[in-house]
Amino acid sequence: MSVDSKGHRLLDKIQTKGLNPAILNEKELQDVILSNANLIFHKSEVTHIFFYGAGCGTDKPKHLLKQVLESIFTQAKVEVQEDTLAAVRATINHENEAAVVCILGTGSNCSYFDGKNLHQRVESLGYSIMDDAAGNYYGRQLLRDYYFHHMPNSLKTAFSQAYDVEADTIKFNLYKQPNPNAYLASFAEFMFSHKDSTYIKNLIKQGLRTFSKNMVLQFSEEIKIVPVHFVGSIAFLSKEEIFEIAEEFKYKVGNIVKRPIEGLVTYHINQLHSWK
Repeated sequence: MSVDSKGHRLLDKIQTKGLNPAILNEKELQDVILSNANLIFHKSEVTHIFFYGAGCGTDKPKHLLKQVLESIFTQAKVEVQEDTLAAVRATINHENEAAVVCILGTGSNCSYFDGKNLHQRVESLGYSIMDDAAGNYYGRQLLRDYYFHHMPNSLKTAFSQAYDVEADTIKFNLYKQPNPNAYLASFAEFMFSHKDSTYIKNLIKQGLRTFSKNMVLQFSEEIKIVPVHFVGSIAFLSKEEIFEIAEEFKYKVGNIVKRPIEGLVTYHINQLHSWK
């Protein structure tokens, strides 16, 4: 989102493909940005860039993306942070609130914010291994169940009508195209148009159980006294199941936010004086 120092929107929403520096190399990152003509047309007008994203949790990929952005937006001051910090800044009720904050979108993550600093106790090994209950997790599960014949026949028919499920197409997108995590996540939408199915309800809850066990319970002491906030499209569309699983695992659900951008705009407008 592009705004001025008072929060007034300057341009319509500009979208690009994902910019994950843990997956894409320098040229691929540059190509994604340069392919957006509207963004490049206004690049000399940009004074500050605050980027939050998957793959930015460690120094090397974070530095790579910062360099790429600075090479294109030469007049801008650039800050690159992991997506978990965006989730914190968008969900907490006041600046110094302690909370456990979870991301359930294309990817997933979970951190503890003590009111000042962010803490993680498990280092992510990326989408193919760690992203429980994320869009790419559910997309992978749907594809597996479709091919292993675990999906009910009525849903198999609907799934094959909604997507190109030819094996060659799937393998091409998974192994020869960039952003396979986003490709997998694209299948997750199917769940939310078929939530009346017992199979789908069980699939969603099983993912949330695995996420709660592996991620939320990292902070078993903290969740006794602080809320657990959620951000992301998967979280927003799974509210009912999140509350159900939270009761099983005995933690209190706080805010559930679909898109963090509005909260981030407010946060950064308030913080702009520190950049001057």
